Amino acid sequence: PYLSVWQNPLTSETVKQLVAEGNKEELQKCFGARMEFGTAGLRAAMGAGISQMNDLTIIQTTQGFCRYLEQHVRHLKQRGVVISYDARAHPPSGGSSKRFAQLAATTFVSQGIPVYLFSSITPTPFVPYAVSHLSLCAGIMITASHNPKQDNGYKVYWENGAQIISPHDKGISQAIEENLEPWPQAWDVSLIDSSPLLHDPSTAINKGYFEDLQKYCFHRHVNRETKVKFVHTSVHGVGHDFVQSAFRAFDLRPPEAVPEQKTLSFQLADKTQAQVILANDPDADRLAVAEKQASGEWKVFSGNELGALLGWWLFTSWREKNQDRSALKDTYMLSSTVSSKILRAIALKEGFHFEETLTGFKWMGNRAKQLIDQGKNVLFAFEEAIGYMCCPFVLDKDGVSAAVISAELASFLATKELSLSQQLKAVYEEYGYHMTKASYFICHDPGTIKKLFENLRNYDGKNNYPKACGKFGVSGIRDLTTGYDDSQPDRKAVLPTSKSSQMITFTFANGGVATMRTSGTEPKIKYYAELCALPGNSDPEQLKKELNELVSAIEEHFFQPQKYDLQPKAE
Repeated sequence: PYLSVWQNPLTSETVKQLVAEGNKEELQKCFGARMEFGTAGLRAAMGAGISQMNDLTIIQTTQGFCRYLEQHVRHLKQRGVVISYDARAHPPSGGSSKRFAQLAATTFVSQGIPVYLFSSITPTPFVPYAVSHLSLCAGIMITASHNPKQDNGYKVYWENGAQIISPHDKGISQAIEENLEPWPQAWDVSLIDSSPLLHDPSTAINKGYFEDLQKYCFHRHVNRETKVKFVHTSVHGVGHDFVQSAFRAFDLRPPEAVPEQKTLSFQLADKTQAQVILANDPDADRLAVAEKQASGEWKVFSGNELGALLGWWLFTSWREKNQDRSALKDTYMLSSTVSSKILRAIALKEGFHFEETLTGFKWMGNRAKQLIDQGKNVLFAFEEAIGYMCCPFVLDKDGVSAAVISAELASFLATKELSLSQQLKAVYEEYGYHMTKASYFICHDPGTIKKLFENLRNYDGKNNYPKACGKFGVSGIRDLTTGYDDSQPDRKAVLPTSKSSQMITFTFANGGVATMRTSGTEPKIKYYAELCALPGNSDPEQLKKELNELVSAIEEHFFQPQKYDLQPKAE
């Protein structure tokens, strides 16, 4: 199948050049190992060879996915799939998100399967929305989100509208290996030019999405009158038109848009005297927010802080519309294990349910779908990596809906003469301060990483987990690599476990919680620490000091950077 690389003159030229130069090292990098297909789909640099994203590897991946769908979903030839893409392009290899989307569409159409291919760039959340809205069998989004510009990715959604989880990833991976030889018409993108199987869902999905979004507009009269000014930056991405449309759907004056890049958003905000900056990542599934403080400084909210604000807002707005307290027992919020537990504190006080899932929206999206199918009401889900699901008609993080809902929140607070920062403080004073700190160490040797985690399971050679970390006593352990959880009666973890990744959560006697985990995509060991105070116990500075001490102890005693030769995060 690798002979098919010659179909693309740019990648074939690269390979011929490497062969002529006898550059074995570079050839090994290109052809030594195939990209691994996992629950996040594919993500790699664009370029020649089976280790990179190019015409051939897109065709092979789609052929495998197509065969897997034929075996596992009903009525594929009647229902079809949706495909979209972001604005990425890589001229040296001829690769672009649009080209890859067209090749994927050609692969399905060649098998008689209908394809809903967006005619222009869209935010990632529009793909899961289209899967649910049109009752399709699957969705593919060609994007590498916020990764470097030479990268691309192939993100896959199942028929339930959520990202795939195991065992689908393994099944698709195996099907790719079994379908490497390009099918006869795979390269012929002209096949989709006039095919009756090709549909453009852009108009229908835009209409449906913004109609559904309006159901989450709670204060239209406030929006029409608001004096709050917003600046929006899409960071060279796809978000601009869609955020403008979202503001119109909420009767908000559209935000000033940054025509250049993110760093200039502060300059534009100062120039236009805007109070709030909204920033999407390149595929518009994440949102960051900054607010001008009375001091003239800008405060950039962390993912956990914005999660606290949006969680509080969505609950408050929902409760105003639903006075029946019995509805609380069927109401849920979700966040990932490494995110702040502020939603748990709000849920405990207000009487609704909170659940945590494994890291990543694939878990929250699938769990949300299960709950919705049981007749439950999922209000909100978030992860600390600035991902928010404010409207469960998209079972994934969505930076478009999060942007406009944040704008309505800021507009509403302004009528009470409150800023976002002041409201965040009020949330923490009512439900307890939640201080978080996250960072990582770099380690390129998988063997060293394994040793570090095995040492925690056999601390100081005592065949047990540590009882203390410096002066901080350890009161609980959950190890999602081995499936151990000492808080459960049978010592077995409730959340799914994975032997292929390392993840241990320590609970400390002072109420602190810290999770250490390996990254699935980078040579990093990440940690996330949080210290929570009880409501009314409002000395944030003391809490911050204690959290810093706890983190220093974790770094010194659990990571032992000198012993394992770990590089700290570059500041």
